[in-house]
Amino acid sequence: MGSNTKRQQTMAKMSRERALREKRARKQEKKEEKKLAAAAALAAEEAGITLEADEADEADETASDQELEAD
Repeated sequence: MGSNTKRQQTMAKMSRERALREKRARKQEKKEEKKLAAAAALAAEEAGITLEADEADEADETASDQELEAD
């Protein structure tokens, strides 16, 4: 018969899994930022305001900087 003891995970496996979760979280954040930027560009277009590419990039950088500070 087999034993009922549970095998412990190695530190390497836990580290790999943590790195994967962090990578997926960063990817999701980037996706959401891109979605918000597209929505802002659409709203600005509807309002008759044209955003320059540099201004849009600066807005994205500012948003990501603020998120990093919040963490």
